[in-house]
Amino acid sequence: EVQLQASGGGLVQPGGSLRLSCAASGFPFDDYAIGWFRQAPGKEREGLACIKNSGGYAYYTHPVKGRFTISRDNAKNTVYLQLDSLNSQDTAVYFCAAGEPVRCPYIMESAMHYWGKGTLVTVSS
Repeated sequence: EVQLQASGGGLVQPGGSLRLSCAASGFPFDDYAIGWFRQAPGKEREGLACIKNSGGYAYYTHPVKGRFTISRDNAKNTVYLQLDSLNSQDTAVYFCAAGEPVRCPYIMESAMHYWGKGTLVTVSS
């Protein structure tokens, strides 16, 4: 059974940081790129970052570039998303997904094959 479990969300003050984790199982983790997406209340889901299967290449969308950092530990079948300089617009449910390495730079939902349940991040004072 394929599983992608995002965790690490919570309540954080503006300017604060969080580290999200995505634990994967049930598929050949080393063969897949992992992406992070989020969906804010009343908005469509948007791509944030993607890291290729080797971990050597990472890509970000404009809203989070320079503030968020994606990394992976293939020995642990886990991908991380470090969230820094958070603001209220970062409040959302955050999802991780596994997909095609060749399409990783585009950080597109359509390139993802497997999805996990999200974790809620709330940025508020």
